[in-house]
Amino acid sequence: MFSHIMLGTNDVHRAKKFYDNVLGTLGVAPGNVDDNRRVFYMTPQGILALSQPINGEPATAANGGTIGFACATPAQADAWHAAGVANGGTTCEDPPGVRDGGMGKMYLAYLRDPDGNKLCALHRM
Repeated sequence: MFSHIMLGTNDVHRAKKFYDNVLGTLGVAPGNVDDNRRVFYMTPQGILALSQPINGEPATAANGGTIGFACATPAQADAWHAAGVANGGTTCEDPPGVRDGGMGKMYLAYLRDPDGNKLCALHRM
């Protein structure tokens, strides 16, 4: 469904360090910086890009927006969350754990990246 997702950042190198570590727990290779303004994470499933806004205004997080990353196990979601906190992210929502809702049982872990974007690690149980 998606070709790519692009997030704004105010500090490309800080964002790269965060995402290299968080996505590394999911088996994604470190991102490539193209012009010191953008970073790309290329996978067979799609692309995550980080960029300073092209209009020169500060990057801001989407209110109500969340980007979810698929995890193979709850342990992988926990490693993802720990890597995020250790690299400048902040935990948000409830602590990582099982949630039971309309879409069945899922193991979820939530973070905000250093620019305030809301992220989720999800394992469907």
